[in-house]
Amino acid sequence: MKHFTHLFTLLSTVALLSGCGSPNASSDAELVVEVDTIPNVVGSELTYSSDTTTMKGYIAFDENLKEKRPGILVVHEWWGHNEYTRDRARMLAELGYVALAVDMYGDGQLAEHPDDAMKFSGMVMSNMENSTERFKAAYAELAKNPMVDPNSISAIGYCFGGSLIMSLANAGMDLDGVAAFHSGVQLPIAPGPELKAKVLVQNGGADPFISAESVEAFKASMDAAGASYEYISYPDAQHAYTNPGADELGAKFNLPLKYQKEADEQSWAKLQDFLSSLYPNK
Repeated sequence: MKHFTHLFTLLSTVALLSGCGSPNASSDAELVVEVDTIPNVVGSELTYSSDTTTMKGYIAFDENLKEKRPGILVVHEWWGHNEYTRDRARMLAELGYVALAVDMYGDGQLAEHPDDAMKFSGMVMSNMENSTERFKAAYAELAKNPMVDPNSISAIGYCFGGSLIMSLANAGMDLDGVAAFHSGVQLPIAPGPELKAKVLVQNGGADPFISAESVEAFKASMDAAGASYEYISYPDAQHAYTNPGADELGAKFNLPLKYQKEADEQSWAKLQDFLSSLYPNK
C-alpha cells in the first residue's frame, strides 16, 4: 500500500544526460522517485460502554500515518465479534483507515451454535432503540480517537452486521457511507428522507437466505426514497462468501455457507473504490 511519496530533485549536467542519449535535454532535470512505505498496522482491544452495556471492541490503524484519517466501523456476522471481524479491521487499517471492530452483543459474547447466533442477533434487531445506543457508543469511541477525522466516518457490515448498519443509516445515523456484504435486505427500518449515507450492498446470487423478491423490494424502496445506492450480485456466490471459515462452519452445522475467493476479492476491491469515492483526499 502506497501511503505517501517522496519527491527527489536531482540536478544533472548536459554531459551526463548526453551520455544517456539526451543531448538536447535541459541542464537541470527533475527525477521523480516513488518510495513505498510498508504499513505498520497495530491493533488493540478496546472496552467501551453505552448506558446499559459494556462492549469489547478492537481498533486497528497504521501507526506510520500521522494525519487524521477517516474512521470505519466494522460490524460482525451473527456469530459475534470474532477474529474474522478483527481481520477486516486490520485490512482497512492497511488501506489507511482507522477501523473499529464493534461488539453489538456486549461483553464480547460469541455464539457457539446457530441457535445462539439467531437469539443474539434477534435481540439486537428487535430492539433498535437499544441497538442504536450500542452503535452510537462505538461511533463516539471512534470519533474521539486522535487519529480520526470525526467528520469522516462510515461503516461496513457482514451478514447481520450489514442489515444492522443499513437499518441505522435508514434511521438517519450520521454516516458517510455503509457497505454490506452477504446481508439480508428485509430491514426493520425502511429508507426514507432520513437516509443520507451512500449505500453499497454486495450479495451472493446463490445465497438461499436472500430471495429475489426481497432484493426487488429493497431496490424499489431505495428508489422510492431517492437513495444513492448500488446493489451487486455475484452469481455463483453463496452466503458468507467473504469468510474463509465459512466452509467449516457450513459443514459443522449443515448450513449453506461457502467461501468464494473470487467474489471475496472482487467485493473487497469494490469496497475500496466505494470508500475512495467518499474520501478522495485520504
